[in-house]
Amino acid sequence: MPNPWDVGSARALARLGFPALATTSAGFAWSIGQSDQQVSLEHVLAHLTAMTAAVDIPFNADFEGGYAIEPEGVAANVSRAVATGIAGLSIEDSTGNAANPLFERALAIERIRAARRAIDQSGSGVLLTGRSEGFISGRPDLTETIARLTAYAEAGADCLYAPGIKSLDDIAAVIKAVAPKPVNVLVHAPFATVAQIADLGARRISVGGALARTAWTGFLDAAQEIASSGTFSSFGKARPGTEMNGMFSVT
Repeated sequence: MPNPWDVGSARALARLGFPALATTSAGFAWSIGQSDQQVSLEHVLAHLTAMTAAVDIPFNADFEGGYAIEPEGVAANVSRAVATGIAGLSIEDSTGNAANPLFERALAIERIRAARRAIDQSGSGVLLTGRSEGFISGRPDLTETIARLTAYAEAGADCLYAPGIKSLDDIAAVIKAVAPKPVNVLVHAPFATVAQIADLGARRISVGGALARTAWTGFLDAAQEIASSGTFSSFGKARPGTEMNGMFSVT
């Protein structure tokens, strides 16, 4: 379930045959000249509407922390998100505060419960993913992460997700702990293959902002070459315009 950042990248991935896609908060933010975690709720809702309308396959929304702290606010915002046509969304437990990077566990659980109630009341059938962010926010504690994910599962999360875990043993431990509920694994570096992760029992893989970072790397390397040396050798790696037009042509 790779992560496009705009309509063009979504359509390209759909053409490659992926069965589902997910948004990336970071990739979208960079595409509009902002940093991750700084995009407004209104911008995100408009983005979700555009992305779901662009392709005929399910879209999961990276809905960050629900754009609210208190459970009531999370529920209200989730209700708005499900109306955009998404098939799923995730709620994370990070605060954005380096001193206290994770919400207290009790509050984090109530936030998942609130999202669950909002989805159930909508009748949309949207799949809820509970995310615990310790491994990417300076709290890489497997025991705490598993305790949180288990609690999120009990609070109504359909799928569990702990981005940043790279050890196959740790991934296997998470999968075992929350079974039979499915686990999403983030791959943003070449530490494993799809087959290896599937063999562990993971049901879903996403790549976060990795595809967007890869695209930006090619763009910035080519632009830096022009700015610093006045040469254009990077263009030799580019896909032909005819191929690009063919990919997006309407048949």
